[in-house]
Amino acid sequence: MRILVVEDERTVAAALRRGLQAEGFEVDLADNGDDGLWMATEGSYDLIILDIMLPKRNGYQVCREIRDSGSWVPVLMLTAKDGEYDEAEALDTGADDYLSKPFSFVVLVARINALLRRGGSQPGDGLSVGDLRIDPIGHRCWRGEEPISLTAREMAVLGFMMRRAGSVVSKSAILDNVWTYDFSGDPNIIEVYMGRLRRKIDGPFGTRTITTVRGVGYRLEVET
Repeated sequence: MRILVVEDERTVAAALRRGLQAEGFEVDLADNGDDGLWMATEGSYDLIILDIMLPKRNGYQVCREIRDSGSWVPVLMLTAKDGEYDEAEALDTGADDYLSKPFSFVVLVARINALLRRGGSQPGDGLSVGDLRIDPIGHRCWRGEEPISLTAREMAVLGFMMRRAGSVVSKSAILDNVWTYDFSGDPNIIEVYMGRLRRKIDGPFGTRTITTVRGVGYRLEVET
């Protein structure tokens, strides 16, 4: 497995390279956003570790341009910042996960492995519930013939719900399967994403696909 680390703090980058190589990964380094973007789009990587505070281009810009290039390689963002707005911005630009410094290397490796397990394992050619369809591999979504633009995390949440259409899914189940097992942020982030999905897949179409089962969780309705 080949990992690109985009990190301008040399001591941090060197420590990550040593640790990840000890875990059996091949590791390339970039110390600014321009070089990181070039390597990410021209090279072939199984995962990218991307710092947010970078010279030339910040991590948000790099991640957005990676996604705009059509690449959906898993991206794990690192930052010294903390807070749900920073996390939301990272995820909205297309990142798959987010880890604040300082972090445990054991936790980092666990998150890398979780992303790698998910990275190539999206099932089948797509999922459909009523006239709602997604292509997880191609990162596309439609309501009927109308395309819907989703972020990577929104797509992951919707895909998880669609695979369990008609059943009630708890917040903890969504966190465990779409985020990571050791997620330590505010679980109310799920409410934020459900609100975003409703605005995108239901609001413009006059449908009510995602319903709240008070005190239990959420259900994706089979009949729309």
